[in-house]
Amino acid sequence: MNNKGVERYLVLYIPWLLAVLFRWDPILSYFTAWLGSFVIFYLTLTGWVKPIPNDRRLSEQLMRPLFLMQIIFAGFMCCTTIFYFLNTLGYENFEKTNIYTLTDTNKLMLIAQCQRYYSLGHAAFVTGILLCMNYSEKKKYYIEKNTLANLLLRIALISLPVAVIFTRLPGLSQFSLQFNSLSFIAGTLALAFAIPLKKSLNTIICLVLYAFNFYQAFTSGFKEPIIISVVVLGIFLYPNYKKLVTITFGPLILALFLILPSYVSNFRQNAWSGTDADESSQLAIDAVLNDEDIDDSNWTFFVYRLSEIDMFTTFVQSTPITVDYYGTTLLKQSAIAIIPRAVWPAKPITEDLIMERVYKAGVIMRGSTVSAKPAFIVDGYLSGGLIGIFISLFAYGAIAQLISNKAEHLFGGYILGSALIFSGLFQIFWRGLSFEFLINSVFWSFISMIILHRILLRVKILKKY
Repeated sequence: MNNKGVERYLVLYIPWLLAVLFRWDPILSYFTAWLGSFVIFYLTLTGWVKPIPNDRRLSEQLMRPLFLMQIIFAGFMCCTTIFYFLNTLGYENFEKTNIYTLTDTNKLMLIAQCQRYYSLGHAAFVTGILLCMNYSEKKKYYIEKNTLANLLLRIALISLPVAVIFTRLPGLSQFSLQFNSLSFIAGTLALAFAIPLKKSLNTIICLVLYAFNFYQAFTSGFKEPIIISVVVLGIFLYPNYKKLVTITFGPLILALFLILPSYVSNFRQNAWSGTDADESSQLAIDAVLNDEDIDDSNWTFFVYRLSEIDMFTTFVQSTPITVDYYGTTLLKQSAIAIIPRAVWPAKPITEDLIMERVYKAGVIMRGSTVSAKPAFIVDGYLSGGLIGIFISLFAYGAIAQLISNKAEHLFGGYILGSALIFSGLFQIFWRGLSFEFLINSVFWSFISMIILHRILLRVKILKKY
């Protein structure tokens, strides 16, 4: 797989450069940077910058970092800010409401500045992916194809109790999230295998597992697990049922985006009042079906919760003017976070380390019950401004891609490598959390990946060529 020339990588940065040139006009600058992310999606997902790997059909490699991870991570980071920007311009539900109120020009300037950072971060992130994307290495391990469907089901069934065990082990609860995610991905992938193979027993067991995971997501009080559970199932079914998935899952995901903000808002209100999860869920469903202020709650959600630009503008106002850049401090704190609490019981609480920079920036006041942890790109900015964003986002994309390469090498290809192991153990890459949380999770997920590889080799499920 050959590169088409370094100049094509440079094209990815043109939207950011144009937005910088237009910085005197915040509206023009914002939309140049915002639309630039859609240009980056087009240039990278069509193979214009670097050819798409040709070892599989396009529909059969969507779980690789260039595709789903970029769409979720960069889409959430760069594209969801439009609602906040429109709200600042005086729009509500896409209708102009404050005709006689002057727009805050300084705030618009800050939003446009942050959107330029997002555009630069997106370009750097995808540059890291493309430069490291290489699936041409000769495979060293393989698995018998006729055992794959049953293996995926077994992994799903084994991972679930392992996750429960880790939740009860002091200092090791972080591993429960990895294996919960692995169980969900394995079960969903097993379901997508069982249906076309007409394995009735496997299909029933997988449907029960999927329903259980969907129930957990639905009663979690968060929108992301619900949407991800539907998206992942659609992607796994797509290669065999393209038309059906396109017709059903597209409208379903759109409906979830329209309904979930109101559902989640009502669920949390009920849960915080002391109502149990099942009853809170039912009350939230009733509120959505009765259309209780759904438009207002949706718009508020889209403006302040769908994107994190409101928090980003606050950090930009304080750093480096009143709070200096952190340099390598956040990386040092991440190294501390890696050490398991079982080994170091007196280890500083990771969330406290993260919240300290939130308090210093004035995002929220000390003593507040609200948690407002910065996103990955914000930590990149806090570490070193523009250069910090470029280096951290480039490393983010490159490391994710190198892990995907390694996973496919260790597990005999795409299905077990990227679709199962990378998407299951390293799902945190889709979200882009603070340095400490992400680096800690990725480090131990990598260790888990190596251990799983050796176990599968030992029991002769994985075999050497």
